[in-house]
Amino acid sequence: MKQILLMGNPNVGKSVVFSRLTGTDVIVSNYPGTTVEFTNGRMKLDSTRAEVIDVPGTYSLDPTTPAEQVATDMLAAGDVVVNIVDATNLERNLNLTLQLLSSGKPMVVALNMWDAAEHKGIRIDVAKLEELLGVPVVSTVAPSGRGINELVGRLEQAAAGTRSYEPDERWSQIGEIVEQVQVVEHRHHTVLESLADISLKPWTGIPLAVVFGFLAFALIRLIGEGLIGYLFEPLFENLWRPLMASLSALLGPGTFWHELLIGSLVDGQIDFVESLGMLTTGLFVPIGMVLPYIFAFYLVLGLIEDVGYLPRLGVLVDTIMHRMGLHGLTVIPMMLGLGCNVPGALSTRILETRRERFIAATLMAICVPCMAQIAMVVGLMGQSDNFTMGLFAVFGTLAVLWVALALIFRRVLPGEAPEIFVEIPPYRIPYAKAVAQKVWLRTRQFISEAVPYVLLGVFIVNILCLLNVIQFLGNVVSPVVTRLWGLPEEAIAALLIGFLRKDVAIGMLAPLGLSLKQLIIACTVLTIYFPCAATFAVLVREFGLRRMAKAALLMTTVALTVGGLLNLVL
Repeated sequence: MKQILLMGNPNVGKSVVFSRLTGTDVIVSNYPGTTVEFTNGRMKLDSTRAEVIDVPGTYSLDPTTPAEQVATDMLAAGDVVVNIVDATNLERNLNLTLQLLSSGKPMVVALNMWDAAEHKGIRIDVAKLEELLGVPVVSTVAPSGRGINELVGRLEQAAAGTRSYEPDERWSQIGEIVEQVQVVEHRHHTVLESLADISLKPWTGIPLAVVFGFLAFALIRLIGEGLIGYLFEPLFENLWRPLMASLSALLGPGTFWHELLIGSLVDGQIDFVESLGMLTTGLFVPIGMVLPYIFAFYLVLGLIEDVGYLPRLGVLVDTIMHRMGLHGLTVIPMMLGLGCNVPGALSTRILETRRERFIAATLMAICVPCMAQIAMVVGLMGQSDNFTMGLFAVFGTLAVLWVALALIFRRVLPGEAPEIFVEIPPYRIPYAKAVAQKVWLRTRQFISEAVPYVLLGVFIVNILCLLNVIQFLGNVVSPVVTRLWGLPEEAIAALLIGFLRKDVAIGMLAPLGLSLKQLIIACTVLTIYFPCAATFAVLVREFGLRRMAKAALLMTTVALTVGGLLNLVL
């Protein structure tokens, strides 16, 4: 099967072109031996099928990051290259184009974002550019599909190019090409361009970021609570509860299988949060309580990504981040970590040095709760008398801790954060199909990972309770839990299960009748003390067991200290 590689700089619209070519039947994979992801799908090419691969974005074939190394390695295995070029920034994009031509691979160039170039007053002579490069060149507007059929039709004409380009002469060659094919005319800025300018200036960008963040999380809460109230809770109450009630009567309360599958009855009824059965709490927590917020978060994140705001946010906070010894783009793993720590950990590969990646991953694992955990904290605090105080105490503590640890890492870990170098794409209207596909892939990944871990967690807790192991462990660590943190021994079960799923662990605090102070301590400690099993596995693969052992020791120490301080202060 012919293998077609979509290659280009970051933020040139490769993913949208990929979506146009392949539809929705796609697979996200890790490149062998790395944690760098790529997406592949299938398309019809004449009477045959071809594999299409969305290669990680790269500026050069002289790799400086893991993603660029993977892109370079994948080039060797591909049959045809479709070089996606940002028509609004031809000069910068041609650097990679000329390197790809020198590789000898058959190639077609897609001048994408043609509409944006027209809006900016940029006119490119496509025929002349094709003559100079010696390969087919097609103008495209991926979101609307303009030019995609022509692009597919010209794949059979893919050529290896008729000119070679020496590295030391490349930029002079690029200048000559641009001078011959491109004309730029003056025009006034659009509203989106004006908004793009003010979002990068600190005095206007920071207030805009605050407003943007507030609106984003307000929208997440609105969508999440709406889905819970109008869809998921009615489904569980009206369809699932009668089935579980029948099964409960059949198994008989108090029996082994009843405690394992249904859990304990609360006031004679099944409680989907407190019963702790595999088929009650084990399904309701990830699907009925957490999934709506996960879907809402990834929908909003997908819109923010495709609008082009995240790179601007990285540039905006870069000065502040550097004072803490971090790179501005560290904000991106933190944002992704708010959805799920696993993609947050994987996204640290956008940072240039191993030191930066380790610091970012450790800060995220300790101080950034995932959306599933946030949803459970919000729900749990909602049962207390002072909802606002509880949330402020938990997330305020995590924010202060994040800054404090970043400053400590700056002093104890040698090395410097390099200056930020990132392409800032123009603001664009998101392509609905691409956003929907992205949301579906991420949500499907959450379902495939979360539900098994939740069921496993509930199963382990029930078995440990039936075997009185929880009671034994409670006696062993009682001095820490009860004296240092001021929590009841029953909280031990939640702390143990937090390694599997932190959202489930927080949900297990609900039946304990904890005071507001105890809820704050328990929720904060559960966030800090250890990442969930899936995140831990990714971090071990990313940084090695030795480094993660040091990080785990740090997490345990910080959890003991912060929990003890909160118990003294509150």
